[in-house]
Amino acid sequence: MTGRVYLVGTGPGDPELLTVKAQRLLQNSDVVVYDRLVSDEILEQIPPGVSRIYVGKRSGRHPVPQAEINQLLHRLAEAGHVVVRLKGGDPFVFGRGSEEAAWLAAHDIPFEVVPGITSASACSAYAGIPLTHRGLASGVQFVTGHSQADRELDPDWRSLADPDKTLVIYMGLANIARISRELIAAGLPSGTPAAAIEQGTTARQRRLLTTLADLPRMAREARLAPPVLFVIGRVVSLAETLEWFEPQAATAVLPVEREGHG
Repeated sequence: MTGRVYLVGTGPGDPELLTVKAQRLLQNSDVVVYDRLVSDEILEQIPPGVSRIYVGKRSGRHPVPQAEINQLLHRLAEAGHVVVRLKGGDPFVFGRGSEEAAWLAAHDIPFEVVPGITSASACSAYAGIPLTHRGLASGVQFVTGHSQADRELDPDWRSLADPDKTLVIYMGLANIARISRELIAAGLPSGTPAAAIEQGTTARQRRLLTTLADLPRMAREARLAPPVLFVIGRVVSLAETLEWFEPQAATAVLPVEREGHG
């Protein structure tokens, strides 16, 4: 009997951001396959006796390549297991969940996708930054700040340099100097408000508020470490007014990484 794979988003760290469905699936799983940025507090919700398999990646270090993860999910489901594949944030937002879903579909393995709160909305909210706000931002763009191996980061900078939209950059710590430079060259004012959010929604959250021009220097001087999310746009000017989160009162923590991409 073939089992089923659930591609489950866990949000960026705070265990209370898990959906009810995600919690139910954790309680009824046979095997949990999880990434590096799934907090210990979320893993603690897995019942005793449920197998755990770690397949975490970090920049330049993929101890379990994606192809092997795909095959692992395939084998576990074919053996009849209920498999919960835990991913930080949302599995379909820079989480490679669609690649795993495509593999499962191609091999006739039943699967479901359980959305999670993506880092863009959760971390910005915990930093006091709305992604849209009347008169400040009429839209939002999510982009990745790094490219595949051996490829140059080359998005459409002009389309990203839209002062009427909020720009949220995932995994951009290693390239933030170039990102800042290219956005300014494409026409986004150098004084545009910008924020860097490290370990968002967790007890280790740090928030830097600055401008687009000063963002690389501030990130460097603060010795930010992944995971870091960058938010660029006029909405960042509301951060101090809307500040509400107290990291010292939070419980969740994420691993600290001192190299690679944010």
